[in-house]
Amino acid sequence: MDKLTDRLEFETMLLGRYSLTSQRTAARLDRSAYTLLSRLSTEGAMSIGQLSEALGLDTSTVNRQTAAMRRAGLVDRIPDPEGGMARKFRISQEGAERLEADRTDSVRHLDAILTDWSPDDLGALVGYLERFNTDIERYHGRPWPRP
Repeated sequence: MDKLTDRLEFETMLLGRYSLTSQRTAARLDRSAYTLLSRLSTEGAMSIGQLSEALGLDTSTVNRQTAAMRRAGLVDRIPDPEGGMARKFRISQEGAERLEADRTDSVRHLDAILTDWSPDDLGALVGYLERFNTDIERYHGRPWPRP
């Protein structure tokens, strides 16, 4: 591995395998639910087609995910608030509470992991990750809304 992009690929592979919590439990959201709920929380109600486009997933995959999340009480299916024909999904109260609990837990673990980092180093990491993610989003044509 002599190219920097080879090293970057390796490090992002490792990053993707780590959980920000000490252990996964049944109460925790799986990664796909966490991502989908985060998008609904940020953007508001979305149709299957909008979610499929935003997440870069096939509509059948999003249908399966939203059906499972609906059964779990994490999302509600509602008429389009703007009067369109497609039904939309919005995050439910249960989904919002579980998402917030997972975020709080993740931040707590990040705080423990990064305890020895200076504010400048942490700010640089956040800045580079945001730049990296926005470049990926631009490349794929799917920007992710930020709070």
